[in-house]
Order: sequence, then structure tokens, then C-alpha cells
Amino acid sequence: MTADTAATDDTSVEEYDEITGISEHAGPAVRGLELLPPYPPFRVPRGARPHRFADDHFPRLPLAERDRRWDELRKRMLMRGVDALVLLGNDVYWDMGNANVRYVTGIAAKMGTQALFFLDEDPVLYNAVPHMSRPFHMQEALQDWVSDIRISHGVPELAAELRDRGLATKRIGVVAFSSTIQTTPTLFEGEISSLRAALPDADLVDFSDVLQHMRMVKSEEEIAMMRRGAQISRTVLDVLVAAARPGVTEAEVYADMVRTQIANGAEPNIFNLFASGPVEHPRDELWHLLHGTDQPMVPTMRPLADGDLIVTEWHTKYGGYLVHTEYTVYVGDKVPQRLQDIWEVSLECLDATRESFRPGVTLREAWEATRRPAERAGLDFVELGFHAMGLASPEFPSVIYRPGYGAPALNGHGIGDLVLEEGMTFGNNVDLHDPSWKPDVGCMLSDFMVVREGGAELLVGTPREIGLGGR
Repeated sequence: MTADTAATDDTSVEEYDEITGISEHAGPAVRGLELLPPYPPFRVPRGARPHRFADDHFPRLPLAERDRRWDELRKRMLMRGVDALVLLGNDVYWDMGNANVRYVTGIAAKMGTQALFFLDEDPVLYNAVPHMSRPFHMQEALQDWVSDIRISHGVPELAAELRDRGLATKRIGVVAFSSTIQTTPTLFEGEISSLRAALPDADLVDFSDVLQHMRMVKSEEEIAMMRRGAQISRTVLDVLVAAARPGVTEAEVYADMVRTQIANGAEPNIFNLFASGPVEHPRDELWHLLHGTDQPMVPTMRPLADGDLIVTEWHTKYGGYLVHTEYTVYVGDKVPQRLQDIWEVSLECLDATRESFRPGVTLREAWEATRRPAERAGLDFVELGFHAMGLASPEFPSVIYRPGYGAPALNGHGIGDLVLEEGMTFGNNVDLHDPSWKPDVGCMLSDFMVVREGGAELLVGTPREIGLGGR
């Protein structure tokens, strides 16, 4: 950025700053890459700075939360002998590939975000493309955690920045993303190969698990974000029930749900596992009404009809934090008795989870308590348990399947003796059916729970009755 002056129409002299898009902090190794300039230089009035959105226009966490995280992260780096972190984010699995980057920097972008984090210097955030960075990068108006935001040129630029800071031979932690479903860390081979080639003398170590552990227990600031997300989710639930009328298509109901999220301040995040169909249908015809499914299988243009059932699970994303809700809606005047019987047991399971979600209770004690009502009633389930959530879903720990079935990361394998801690947050998965009645029709139910001393705090306030659509 350089100074310039120009005469205006009234012959006064106005000073300008020249914007090049090239960081003034770039060192010789970065400049030695001879990267193309992002755009031709342009001028802005001297001293002009990005505007800032009001706090009630865009959710953001306070600087005290940033400082808490950075302090804890640096302590863990020191204990592991790690001198810097390379955080590689992407939009894998509904943007959750950015979870760790977002936890450290407070923000990320769907195009993917990369960052460098240091022991004793401020981090550098890399993302976006040139045409979205004029006259400035929008993230500068939305957050105050990171001030050094640069247009991304990929891993070679990150490696050059590390060389400029004297870290080319140091131990560098590499942070990607993984979860209890996305169990393979999202490290692209091209990025890792490029990093190794550019830093042949560095000791690259996987540091992703440290961030996953740090994210496990939420601060009260994080829970406040989720509480607001849960309020929005409850509004979505009410809209779902009101929209589910005979003649209305799945797509219309689905669109109303998504619109309600965004119109109330949630991030555009279309995670809605939706299914609908008739409770009564020929015995030789199977319908997918035990759990919803994802895009592009849904939504369809099928119109709803009297006697239909909707089962759905959706995530509301607010300030980056995900809140889980599951619910069941019947289109008609009166819920069939056998379906109501399943619902009543579902409520017992949910209440058992709420009671068991106290610090010091083991995961095994919690999942066994959750499943006991269903076992007594002779009901089966596709999921029955809980999964941790925050900036991603499912986070660790998660238990939704029976021991020995599904995936080890989701069936309780090896984690039964771990204890719950205050501030852990979970979505419930109560997805029951009665195989003696119908093998393809059931109920879905959840709230969103925070582990507390007196039993779980419920954030959504899911109704305790099956929704009657459009009534």
C-alpha cells in the first residue's frame, strides 16, 4: 500500500492509499515465489477502513473466547514440542472440513480456508479469490479475531511464510478435520505432498486430534451460540408442522424449513434428512419412514396426503455452531394408536437421557439408560443414543448403534467407561419402530442437550406430542 494524491473537481487535494492485494508483511521467500498480483492496483481514500457489521447483524464470539482458545492451544503446542500449525480447511461434509480452522480463527469460508498459527505471533488467514477481495476481504468487516487476512495461493505460499519466519526445520503441526463419521482426516494428498516438498527438513506431525479434544467441552459463550441456534430450530419445527398439509409437496415443506432458518439469522446450511409417506400402505410395499434421508433423494415433488407421516432430522447452524433436531409429524386429525405407542416410548428414552446427562456419569450408563425403555417395550431402533455436536457433527464422543454393529466410532466401542463432563453438548437420536406392527414406519425424536449438574439443559424444547400437520 502506497500513498498518492489527486486533485478533485473543487481543486482540493485528496490523499489516497494504493491497494495491491499483496501483503505488506510478505517476506523474501513469499516474494520469491513470484506469484501473480491478484488484480491491478487501485486507490481508496487515505485511511479508509472496512466498515463493521453491528453485533446483532452477524454473530461473533468475544475476544475473551479467542484469547482462551489461543492460550490453551499454545500450551498444548509447547507440550508437544510443536512450533507452528498449518490448518487446512475445506467444505467436506456440509462445510465441516472448516471446523478446526473456524475454532482457531473464528471464521472460515465455503471455498476452503487455510491458516498458520504461531506460538508467539498472530496467525495468518488465507482464503477467497481476488474478485471477492476488492476493495477488501469481507471477513474484515465481520470479525476481529484475525487481522492478517490474505488471498490464498495454496500450500506453497504457506510453506514460504514458514520459511520467512525461520520455521523451515522445526516441528510443524498439521491440522485437518475428522469426526466419528468422517473418520479419515481430510488431508488432501496434493496438499501434503506439496507441503513436504516445500519443507523437506521440517518435522510434520498430525495435530488434528488436539483440536478435536479442545472442542469437546464447550464454553458458556459457545453454548450461548447454540442456544440461539436452538431457538431458531424450534421456529423451524413450528413451520414444519404448519406447512405439512394435504396437497403441499415435500419440496414446499422443505423449502419453508430452510427459508425459516436463513430468515432468522442461521447460516445457509441445508442439512435436512427428510422423508414422508403413507403410514398405511400395501404389505408388499416398503416405504422409507424409519429415518429421513439426504439430498438429492429428498425433497421430491410428491404431494402430501391425509394419513402421511413425516420423519426428519435437521441441523440449524448459527455462528458456525450446529444444533440438531429430530421430529415426527402426522398429516391428519388423529395419530394412529400404534404410532402413538411408539412415540410414548420415545419420550421415555429422551427423558432417560436427560436424567443421565450429568457430570461423572459414564457413557455406558447413559446409553444403557436411554435404551432401557425401548427394550422393555420390545421396540427396535435404527439409531438410539446421542452424538456430540458443535462446529461439526457428529463430534467425539458419539453412540448411536448397538455394540458390534455399524462403525466402531459410532457403536460405543472402547468408550463406555469415559465420563460425561459439564459443557458437553449432544444431539439425541431416538428413532424407534415396532417390528410387530410395521418394519418400515417409526418415530424420530430429539432435543439438544447440554450436560449439567442437575441433568441436561434442553435447548430446543421439542414438543412432547407428535405434530399434527396443517391443523
